[in-house]
Amino acid sequence: MTGAAVPPPPPAARGDVVDDMHGVAVPDPYRWLDDGASVETLAWSEAQNDRTRTVLDAVAGRDVLRARLGALFGAGAAVSPTIRPGVLLSLDRWDGRDQHVLVVRSLEEPEEVGRVLVDPAAGGDATAAIDWYHPSPDGTLVTFGTSTGGDERSTLRVVRVVDASLLPDEIPHTRAASVGWDPDGSGFAYSVYPPGDEYHRHIRRHRLGTDVADDTVVFGPDQLPEPEAWPDVSRSRDGRWYLVHVELGWTRTDVHLLDAATLERTTVIEGVDAVTWLQVVGDRLVGTTTLGAGRGRVVAAAVDDPAPERWTTLVPEGEGDLEGVAVTRTALLVSSTLRAVGRLDRYDHGGGEHRSITLPGLGSVAGVATDQGLDEAVVGFTSFAQPSRLLRWEPTAGIRPCSALPGAPAPDAITVHQTSYTSTDGTEIPLFLVTNRGGVRGLGAPLVLNGYGGFAITMSPAYSPLAVAHVEGGGVWAVACIRGGAEQGEAWHRAGMREHKQQVFDDFHAAADHLVETGWAQRDRLAIRGGSNGGLLVGAAVTQRPDLCRAVICAVPLLDMVRFPQFLIARLWVSEYGNPDVAEEFAWLHAYSPYHRVVDGTCYPATLLLTATEDSRVDPCHARKFAALLQSATSCGDERPVLVRIEAKAGHGVGKPVAKQADEAADVLAFLAWQLGGD
Repeated sequence: MTGAAVPPPPPAARGDVVDDMHGVAVPDPYRWLDDGASVETLAWSEAQNDRTRTVLDAVAGRDVLRARLGALFGAGAAVSPTIRPGVLLSLDRWDGRDQHVLVVRSLEEPEEVGRVLVDPAAGGDATAAIDWYHPSPDGTLVTFGTSTGGDERSTLRVVRVVDASLLPDEIPHTRAASVGWDPDGSGFAYSVYPPGDEYHRHIRRHRLGTDVADDTVVFGPDQLPEPEAWPDVSRSRDGRWYLVHVELGWTRTDVHLLDAATLERTTVIEGVDAVTWLQVVGDRLVGTTTLGAGRGRVVAAAVDDPAPERWTTLVPEGEGDLEGVAVTRTALLVSSTLRAVGRLDRYDHGGGEHRSITLPGLGSVAGVATDQGLDEAVVGFTSFAQPSRLLRWEPTAGIRPCSALPGAPAPDAITVHQTSYTSTDGTEIPLFLVTNRGGVRGLGAPLVLNGYGGFAITMSPAYSPLAVAHVEGGGVWAVACIRGGAEQGEAWHRAGMREHKQQVFDDFHAAADHLVETGWAQRDRLAIRGGSNGGLLVGAAVTQRPDLCRAVICAVPLLDMVRFPQFLIARLWVSEYGNPDVAEEFAWLHAYSPYHRVVDGTCYPATLLLTATEDSRVDPCHARKFAALLQSATSCGDERPVLVRIEAKAGHGVGKPVAKQADEAADVLAFLAWQLGGD
């Protein structure tokens, strides 16, 4: 594909800001781009968008790509299933909708099309999205959170299931809220933030129909071990207990039982370097922990004696990496991954009798919904070829589809190769390669290498319209399961965090080199792609190995790693990356911070940076500053330009309307086709 001649980048004044950090002079020449609301930044951003549009709109075939991507993004999808007596709730999207809607189905006939309870776009704003939902114990009421423009700062509302009418209750500042309903549905405990505060999340209790100002504190900010701690709440079926999990980063979870009547607290586990998630099942606590088991185990404890030394192991640590356990009337359904591929296993309540549950192919388990009083479950499942869909599990019938989803590609339209490669220190790293049917190496096909490498996130097979469209066009889509994720347990995660972060980048570089050496890729037809923490990953690749590839897609990235905690919610990530206020940890961060590793006169790969004005997780200043610096430094900007795409009324990606997702993906594929020589 061909594109337009590339106009020069908009001028960007280079400042003389230099910070002294632990005795090190740290230049920040584009500090003025930190202020996203300034006249200068707005003008620069508009000029960058105009330049990007001039280039990408001229790429031959972009309109064809956009049409196909619109169909792929518009394929039906169902996520986040929840079961309540007689009903199945989920977030579904079909029939050209831009957003998921909250629907309810009869549990007796889950194959039917759901009845819509909440359509966030009904008010005319296509960016309005449902962020989360939690039904009452009897399934007659549902709390849900909505936000607009992708900012994810939810407002809580309550809907009646019988007639889809909204109650007057409305609670702001409920980002990613947890909810623990009263057994009779008269009220609930919920997690909330103080107004204007990105931290000090705490738990309050609300009675329906009362003023939010009168809500009482269940677990207050003064009970947090640190302001950045993240408490979640649930409530036992009998109403006796609140169960509060307090996350500190991605390596520790404290768990507390609170008497719902008196709020007297019993600590289950606290101050221990382990991730633990429990639920109340009768007079026991049942759940998962990494305590003494880096890949996880299923444990049980008596509610009246829940100390870790009293825990009983129901399912011991195995070769797979434990993700969760759901409890039915007679069984434990244990979800895990083995080399990043989803698995589901059934055990009896004592952990004895075991049977594997056959899933429909190489994919990921995306949630298991059940009820302690039922002997069935609904399972979310996705794969490289299939959007998230719901499957029904019953002990005798096994797994079967709940409903067909229109618009998805045929499951056999692509081929998935599961392999591995050797990293710089001799460690074997899992690798997925996705091709069209019959695709083979050695044909010089454009290859896109993806990675993430952080926060214990496993890169399991998942549907991506971008990947499907690229593969349909004859390309190869690769996913490297590098360290920092949880593909091989907590040790895999820790091997790629804090002072070990460089190993993540080395793993990724080794993946690209392996693909070239084995004939899967040619250097001038190889691109790398990552978003968020993955944006940091590819940013580090750009500055450390500018020879690695021809093109880079760097989405919603962190790139200024010596000042990142100063922006939005980024103090939450200090436990993962390190604290630049500490001299030793500053040294780790400064050594790889992409914004501080750009060298004038270097021929950098063609780079497309993607960000959004309303991103409430990663501040778009990271992308703006890096773009300005890279544009001024590269020696081959005419052939390999640095472009910036700044989306208005969009955030980190969650809740982005289908039309906007397809527009962005068309720009990405057009850019790649132009740079990699696609047909």
